[in-house]
Amino acid sequence: MKDGGKMIYLSPPHMGGEEINYIKEAFEANWVAPLGPHVDAFERECALRAGRAGALALSSGTAAVTLSAVLSGIKPGDVFFCSSLTFVASLAPFVQLGAVPVLIDSEPESWDMSPKALEDALKDAEKSGRMPRAVVMANLYGQSCDMDRILPLCERYGALVIEDAAESLGSCYRGRASGSFGKFSFYSFNGNKIITTSGGGMLLSDDAEAMERARFLSAQARDPAPWYQHSELGYNFRMSNILAGIGRAQLKLLPRRVEARRAVFRKYHEAFSETPGISFMPEPAWSRSNRWLTALTVDPEKTGIANLEIIKALEDANVESRPVWKPMHLQPVFGSAKYYGHEGRDVSGELFAKGLCLPSGSNMTDGDISFVIETIRDILPCLP
Repeated sequence: MKDGGKMIYLSPPHMGGEEINYIKEAFEANWVAPLGPHVDAFERECALRAGRAGALALSSGTAAVTLSAVLSGIKPGDVFFCSSLTFVASLAPFVQLGAVPVLIDSEPESWDMSPKALEDALKDAEKSGRMPRAVVMANLYGQSCDMDRILPLCERYGALVIEDAAESLGSCYRGRASGSFGKFSFYSFNGNKIITTSGGGMLLSDDAEAMERARFLSAQARDPAPWYQHSELGYNFRMSNILAGIGRAQLKLLPRRVEARRAVFRKYHEAFSETPGISFMPEPAWSRSNRWLTALTVDPEKTGIANLEIIKALEDANVESRPVWKPMHLQPVFGSAKYYGHEGRDVSGELFAKGLCLPSGSNMTDGDISFVIETIRDILPCLP
């Protein structure tokens, strides 16, 4: 067990120290409610970092997904496509608005949305006359989808693109910031993300009119009148000035956080890349991942142990780990959804069956990383 019973978490918050100064500033100005100068500044700073014309600070990443669905014109019965290997929030708001999901497999080269499976789905949609209202691409564990292959496909078939960059803040695709693609994109600042506001999200777009609409809807759709008047229903989605202050301090440290997580990945990779049966999530030449989580697969036939057995052994040693996301096409709630596999395979299902995410926090010490490595080495039957 770790010294003193200390728990090593999968992806804990990492405070830099300057956050308290922004919080103090908000308290002294009495800007403690939603909206305020930190919110305005946080939006500007996120838009600048992403290379976007506009950004909207919200109470959660899921709020950003919801607004992207609404702004995409999603209506009951509409079809939308989404990566299957993702977190449920990537598609739940669309389904809650009455849309019908079609789930797209991953490709082995990146673990992200398969352009081949997407093309198959788009061809079938064209034949059936039910084209998707939107295609939601999830940048898994910080790695961007292959935009040069996916974006032209969506353009050819007239599908609106939404980039789920919830996990990929600080990542790049061919040198361009994750979150800068598609009609809409969004980040998450949940407590386990690479930077955090404790809870929050950011919607981004280059469409000024759409972002103004999003701003209106996110503040209860209040009409410009001397009294509280509502001609339509909106949402209570805005971020507080205090949380935005935390985000501003965190955002300054993003490059350091990315380098720290990539360093954690390198140490795990050095330790296990030559181990029979262990394969790490690949990083294609076009991607620079923030390595939000170090993800790998464990082949029990070659290692002599299954991923869930490793997770249990780490848990017994006070180390948090977990499987990769359970794909949406394997979730009971989406059991009836149509699913397009990659070239006759179920890559997402294969990755789930063998996948493992290791502790990846940017505040892990060398001792923490070594402890995780040694704990795994001690239980791998394939090692002498």
